[in-house]
Amino acid sequence: MSRVVLAVSDCRGSMMAFSFWLVQYLDIGEDMNVPDDFTQSEMQTGMWWRHLAAGGIAGAVSRTCTAPLDRLKVFLQVQPTKQKIFDCFKGMLKEGGIKGLWRGNGINVLKIAPETAIKFASYEQVKRLIKGDSKENLGIYERFIAGALAGGISQTAIYPMEVLKTRLALRKTGQYKSIADAAFKIYTNEGPKSFYRGYIPNILGIIPYAGIDLAVYETLKKNYLSTHASDEQPSFYLLLACGSASSTLGQMCSYPLALIRTRLQATTVHTSMDGSAVNMTGLFRRIVKTEGVTGLYRGITPNFIKVMPAVSISYVVYEYSSRLLGVNMT
Repeated sequence: MSRVVLAVSDCRGSMMAFSFWLVQYLDIGEDMNVPDDFTQSEMQTGMWWRHLAAGGIAGAVSRTCTAPLDRLKVFLQVQPTKQKIFDCFKGMLKEGGIKGLWRGNGINVLKIAPETAIKFASYEQVKRLIKGDSKENLGIYERFIAGALAGGISQTAIYPMEVLKTRLALRKTGQYKSIADAAFKIYTNEGPKSFYRGYIPNILGIIPYAGIDLAVYETLKKNYLSTHASDEQPSFYLLLACGSASSTLGQMCSYPLALIRTRLQATTVHTSMDGSAVNMTGLFRRIVKTEGVTGLYRGITPNFIKVMPAVSISYVVYEYSSRLLGVNMT
């Protein structure tokens, strides 16, 4: 979605700052989109790190505000039978109280900084390798490759934090005292490999998400440029609609992999009840057989519900954080 704005507006000033936010910080807790490029001026003046810092603050606030919906999504994803959203929510409240709705949010916020930094650094390095001595900008396929590789590298580095987030979100009262205690118990009882359970579907999910992100960007860019003057700037609502459409389509296609990832992350044993090994393909077949195709989309409703508040909160916080950090918005 972010790429749409930069392409269709191709301008600087406030629109550029706004479009950068829209690109990088449509923060719904699933950061799998392909990064955008900073301008040469931003790289030379060091303004890039202020954008990243403002986006990190916006992401932290946004994720914290929508954490109950995120935890509800995780709970629904791991249910073997269909459960009503309201019943699941009541069960969460009954077991852990109001405070329990934010379980797992601490690690979700903590992973923003390393994930963003690693992804940005990896993207820049991969771009250099692809471009070589060429002065030309990367094409859509080259950007997809660079973005997918950068996403894979960042996800590989921070994936243990993803597993911890899922376990902490699903924990019962008193099960873990802290993030460190959870990490220690998982390592002691299940071994180091447990921190990469669900890694394969997570990495595979980057491909459809990033691919659709770029495909939607190209389509919207061409349609907008063909019907508007080149110097006409898109409105806030148009940008929001473009981003929401890109995010929704990306989630729809990658969600089954995200659900399988979450179930594998939540698995505390290596075999199922019938003694068969728990793996991605086996779990996929079992879900389709016992729950139907709709079982692969369990929990997607609260995921969609949180998009609009997450985007709105991210935008407001990013704008104020940018001002405090001295980002030029004009």
